[in-house]
This record gives sequence, C-alpha cells and structure tokens, in this order.
Amino acid sequence: MPKREGSKSLNGAKISQNGAPAIEKIRHSLAHLLAAAILERFPKAKLGIGPTVEDGFYYDFDLPRSLTPKDLSDVERRMREYIKQGYKFLGRKVTPAEARRVFKDQPLKLELIRDFIKEKKQLSIYTTLRQTSGQTNEIFKDLCRGGHIRSTGEIDTFAFKLDRVAGAYWRGSEKNSQLQRVYGLAFGTKKELDAYLTQREEAEKRDHRILGPKLDLFVFSELVGSGLPLWTPMGTQMRFLLDEFVWSLRRAHGYERVEIPHITKKELYEVSGHWDKFSDELFHVQSREGHNFVMKPMNCPHHIQILQRKQLSYRDLPVRYANTTTCYRDEQTGELSGIARARSFTQDDAHVFCRESQVKEEFFKIWDIVDAFYKGVGFAGLEVRISGHDPKNFGAYLGTKPKWQKAEKILKEIARKRKAKAQFVPGEAAFYGPKIDFLARDSLGRERQVATIQLDMNLPERFDIFCIDEKGKRERLVMIHAAIMGSIERFISILIEHTSGAFPIWLSPIQVQVIAVSRKSHKYAAGVYKSLINAGIRAQLTEPDETLGKRIREGETQRIPYLLITGETEQRTGTVAVRKRGKGNLGAKNLSAFIQSLQEEINKKK
Repeated sequence: MPKREGSKSLNGAKISQNGAPAIEKIRHSLAHLLAAAILERFPKAKLGIGPTVEDGFYYDFDLPRSLTPKDLSDVERRMREYIKQGYKFLGRKVTPAEARRVFKDQPLKLELIRDFIKEKKQLSIYTTLRQTSGQTNEIFKDLCRGGHIRSTGEIDTFAFKLDRVAGAYWRGSEKNSQLQRVYGLAFGTKKELDAYLTQREEAEKRDHRILGPKLDLFVFSELVGSGLPLWTPMGTQMRFLLDEFVWSLRRAHGYERVEIPHITKKELYEVSGHWDKFSDELFHVQSREGHNFVMKPMNCPHHIQILQRKQLSYRDLPVRYANTTTCYRDEQTGELSGIARARSFTQDDAHVFCRESQVKEEFFKIWDIVDAFYKGVGFAGLEVRISGHDPKNFGAYLGTKPKWQKAEKILKEIARKRKAKAQFVPGEAAFYGPKIDFLARDSLGRERQVATIQLDMNLPERFDIFCIDEKGKRERLVMIHAAIMGSIERFISILIEHTSGAFPIWLSPIQVQVIAVSRKSHKYAAGVYKSLINAGIRAQLTEPDETLGKRIREGETQRIPYLLITGETEQRTGTVAVRKRGKGNLGAKNLSAFIQSLQEEINKKK
C-alpha cells in the first residue's frame, strides 16, 4: 500500500512519495556527489556507472593513477562540504543529440547512450546544482534515470563514509578495461552506520575464508587453481554427515540414488536450452578425436536421460531421483569468494517426475524435508519467497506465457495451503520455471537464500517426457527440481559464519577431545578415547607433550564441543572431568553415564 513521505515501512525505513525507500534515493544522490568530487580532483577522469547497493553505493572511474587512502579522505571531506552547501538534484529528459553533446568527452557514457538508443530507452540527465542570489552553480551532470532526493539537506553528513577501492571490469567483462570502483556506505542515521560497521567487524571474524582453514576444513592450492577447494578429512566428514542427513530424509519419502558422469556432449544442453543461455559460463573440453564436451554445470538433463531409458506408465509415478555430485562453472576470478562461490561445487540435487495432479503432494514432501533439515542444523523459522518470471523480459525464459502463469499459480496455491507467508518476486525464477525459495537469517541477521524447489513444465516439453495414462494415451509429465542445501560448499560457508565454527554436536568433525593431565594418566586417557570410539563418537586423543593449559586452549579454539580431562583422581574413580563448549567446567562425570547422555544429545540433532 503506498505511503506518504515520512511514514514508516514494516522494517522502519522511511518511504518516499513514490513508495520507494528514501535511503535508496540518498545512496543514489551520494554516488553523484562522489563522482562530482572525483572530477574536481581529477578533471580528466572518465565516468562509468554509479548505482546503489545493499549497504550504500559505488561509482566506477577510469583515472590517471590509483587512488590512495588520502584521496578517499579528501574526496569524502569534499562530499560533506557539498552537503552543507545545500545542492539540489534536478532531472530532465533529453534527446540523444543533447546527451552526446553533454558527454562528448566521456567515452563510457557515450557507449551507454548508444545502447540506450538501440534499446529505445528514454534518455535523461540529472544535474547537481546550487542556486544563490539568482546565480546557478552546477557541479555535476550524469546520465541517469533518476531516483534522487530533492536536496543534500536530506542527507545526514555523519551517516555515510567512503569505504574502499576495488578493481572492476567495465560492464563486468574481462574483455573491457579495468576501472577503479569506489564503494561508499550510507544509512539513514549515524547510529545505523555504526551498527552496520560493528556487525561487519563481527562478520569479518566469522568469515568462512579465514575460519574454514583455521578449523582445518578445506584449503586452496595455487597448483590446483582458484575456485577449486580441496577438502581435508575433517571437512570431508562434515560434507558426508550433511549429505547423509539429507539422504536419510529423502529415503523416507521414496527417493532413489542415481549417478552421472562429469562431462557430456554439448548437444545435451542444446536440447535443454542451457547452451543458448549459458554456454559462455561452461568449461569446454575437446577429446583427442576432436569431440566437443563440456563439464556439467547442472544435473537435470542427465537425470532425464536416465528416466527415458524405458517407457513409463502412470503406475510408475512419481519417479524420484537423488544425486549428490560435483558441477563446474567458469566463474570469473573477481566473482570467486572462498567456497561460497567457486568453480567446482557439489549439489545435493533431486528431481521428481510426476503427473500434474501429483505436484502439490510432492512439493509438500520436499517442504517437510527442508523443515526437518534446517531445524537439525540450527536454522528455525525459514522465510518463503515465490520467484516468478519477469513479464517485461520474457525472452529470457523457456516456454510460453500460459505455462508460466499456470506454474506460478500452482506455487501460490501450494504456499497458501502450507499457510506460508510467501512474498512473490518477479524476475527471480530459473529460466525454465518458477520456484519456491527458502531464506534463513543467520546469527548476524543477514538474509541467506538456502533451499529451493522449482516447478518445471518446460524441460519435459523439450525432452518429450510422458507416461501412458489409464486410457493408453500419452500424458505430458512435469518435473520438480529440489536442492536442500543447494551447493554443499556454499551451505557450509553459511554454517561456518552462522555458528562461528561452533557446529551442532552431531555435525562437529571432532565431538570430544580427551586430554591427559600428564604422562602418568595418559594410559587411562587412551582407554577413555577407545571407549568413545567404540560407542560411535568421533573423538581425538592429545599427546601430553604440551602443557595442559595449551592443549585445553587449542581444543577450545577448534570449537570442539566437549573436552574430557583425565588425571590421577579420574583414573582412580573411573570418571572424567568434563568441559563443555560455551559453558566451561561441568565437573566430574561417570564415563558410561557421560557417553549415554552424549549419544542422546547427538541423536536429537539440535
């Protein structure tokens, strides 16, 4: 429902007159002030683009030299001076000829103008100016479609800061020149900015790219290549536990495991439509006989080939395939981010082939799996989003509009029957079908997209997937794509940062560390360790070569859930001194009783 200027949205953000958050207009306006200050400092600077981002804004520049911290400080100070002087933002529509004249010395802007003309988009220019005593002082003009505040008086001068400089290819292509991207942070108030900086500082401590190697879960090798993680024994243990948990939930709902190769002929993806959409993002492989293959970026077309090995009857349905397998995509170096975005990633993928009348029941089964899994790993209360197609860009999708409208209607009905408050978001669908996405909030309040269930009426059409119905006629099937973790790598990155490495006990690679006080009690400690292993508990025994304090600190640094200390007293009484992660010393416990309580805790998956 539209709100007036100054009213509040549900999350407390101010709403502008047209219903857009006012902070977006502030950020956009700050991007223009940034460019104005840069041009003042570097008159020959070439301007790229300056959009808003989640926490602020950025602007891309082609500059005669690299920016220094002092440059940023000086530019930020100049921006504050602009704000205090009270500049206004005025926009107007212009002709292509006028736009070219205004930006005749800005080649990157001229390139954008050419593209806008080809796409028949209206051109407009926003001017940053100050009017005093009948005189007008313009400091900046930009090619811009708008979304600005009226004047700099609406900006809190203490609620923004220039953050950092990064390299960025013009228009995101490595074939183009590299520019300097200046990022700025901007919020409605200084309090919000300070809170964000505090949260970011905590996020940096939890960064999976730092914590993962510290916890000995994964490594990267220059000889192997960027974006290709290598998993240690402990990291592999975590992957196995997560995958087995998902599989145990799927097995209970009638799924069957399948396996597929890692390369395929490109013709498979030509039929599926992936080749036309994503061929530039694939790794290409040529055999010595000249045959062209690609490393698989997804698994669904392969699963279809398994399904089509025999003719299906309606009695055979639904068919449910599950497959945890590694996929590969040729991500650009600048887009890589630890294991959160890598060139090799493992999907816990599943596909259901069923009749249209069976779709809702199958969705509910997958939804049950999603709920059980995320409760088990410590995420509760997932948010739900229905991701649909963009009606203004239908050429980006497979199939027909009636098919998409029908599929989206089914998903809305499923969410309604599940009593889920699902937001519908156009433009976020997969190119072959709409989906229900599940969103988790991590311990720092960040929104993370996790599981997804996708309804596909288009690949069955392209591959001619059908069954023989009760009347002996062909019936077109539908396909459901389901990923509970999505990419295991990305999910583990989320889990590391959510828990700061303090994983649920059932998932911890090492659940108990046994520490002897001295060499005298080490034999007893070894017996305790053996009892734990025999009880199916993942345990580790330390050698008493280092001091007791150092070994305890190392166990705590590794976020091991339980440390068992054994000395002469524990040896004499058949007990163990228990230290629990986050709670400290729990005192002496009978070993058998401790093992029993530990097994119960592990089995609860909480």
